[in-house]
Amino acid sequence: MTDITCDLAVIGAGPGGYVAAIRASQLGLKTVIVERDALGGVCLNWGCIPTKALLRTSEVFTNMQHAESFGLKADNIGFDIGAVVKRSRDVAGRMEKGVGFLMKKNKIEVVMGAARLEKSANGSGAPLVRVKTEKGEQTLRAKHVIIATGARARTIPAAGLEPDGTFIWTAREAMTPDIMPKSLLVVGSGAIGIEFASFYRALGAEVTVVEMLDRILPVEDEEISKFAEKQFKKQGMTILTGATVEKVDKGETAATATVKTKDGKTQTVEAERVVVAIGIIGNTEDMGLEALGVKIDRGHIKVNEWLETGAPGLYAIGDVCGPPWLAHKASHEGVICVEKIAGVNDVHPLDASLIPGCTYCQPQIASVGLTEARAREDGRKVRVGRFPFVGNGKAVALGEPEGLVKTVFDADTGELLGAHMIGAEVTELIQGFSIARAAELVETDLIHTVFPHPTLSEMMHESVLDAWGKVLHV
Repeated sequence: MTDITCDLAVIGAGPGGYVAAIRASQLGLKTVIVERDALGGVCLNWGCIPTKALLRTSEVFTNMQHAESFGLKADNIGFDIGAVVKRSRDVAGRMEKGVGFLMKKNKIEVVMGAARLEKSANGSGAPLVRVKTEKGEQTLRAKHVIIATGARARTIPAAGLEPDGTFIWTAREAMTPDIMPKSLLVVGSGAIGIEFASFYRALGAEVTVVEMLDRILPVEDEEISKFAEKQFKKQGMTILTGATVEKVDKGETAATATVKTKDGKTQTVEAERVVVAIGIIGNTEDMGLEALGVKIDRGHIKVNEWLETGAPGLYAIGDVCGPPWLAHKASHEGVICVEKIAGVNDVHPLDASLIPGCTYCQPQIASVGLTEARAREDGRKVRVGRFPFVGNGKAVALGEPEGLVKTVFDADTGELLGAHMIGAEVTELIQGFSIARAAELVETDLIHTVFPHPTLSEMMHESVLDAWGKVLHV
């Protein structure tokens, strides 16, 4: 096959890779992107997008079950798990086609296959990219190479927490279930684990969540974590914190997990299916990275603030570089990396404290910046504001009175240090606080902002007012 010469080769067409490729094309770089599976990567095909389709179904189903509270009648409510999954897959398929369209629109050549890197002939330039395709090996000679290969689920084979196609699931199997399980054990209570726990519980499964740390959603503000645990327990979930799964035994129709609890005792949990959600590990294998001198730490590529790996002309972005494992972080890194390569003026490294995090369970959870505890640990004198959903007319009208908006400010400077939210649509609301953080707004800017009524966003304003002793509606 004919070699391809280009300015930039991007390995991986997920939200980091394809966005980097688009930005590179906009800047006049001849760009080629390599993908071994499907355009859009895990996010569009097996992560962010299809899980949101599933969660939307469970949200609608929950609302249907409470139709009478809205003055409506809905009898014989049920669901077809096959149809639910099909809708999710259709949504993913539509988005994949959309990425294909964007590649054509931006004149980005797509090479489908698995890539491997090797040193350039003189050893001083960017590595050669050898792609194993269905038609043979394709060689890409690029001035710059970006690795955007993403990550996969971390497992614990020694404890029996290894996907087996039947009883033990990762997120991928949980998205395309062979049955609707009557009982589910979720190991890990980060965003992925809690989202699947929320989805299956809403559809009627008996759900148990096991978390080795002392609280669920451990990256969130402690107050939000406690609020979430209370809500999940009200929904009927069993939550075991400070607990570990020591082993899983498989029977004919279910698996039995031996769980060591926080008091040092053991108990067994039987479930038809087990979801392993204990984090992810970068896709770095079989790429020739070690021979190039690329440093890998605990399964993730080490990079500097400009996403450089240390090997000439080689960069890495997104999940393969480690946490936070977020699609929007990967996309932003892709833009930064490409603009730095292209010599764009006024490029800034990514400030991780400006990256919002969202969990799309019921109720939703979103945050940006420092938690209250972290702000105090940093020696900050803080002011904390809170506003409950029950005090907001729009939330009550929606039938969503359970929730909280919490803001953390520097008491001396008025800087917004962090914002933490739980409740309806907070994943959409959080961007307001993200903008405030990025623009370095202080409390007076937010206090003087006029929020529309009636909206959920008014609670953001009230939380700020509360931090400064001016709250109006509680």
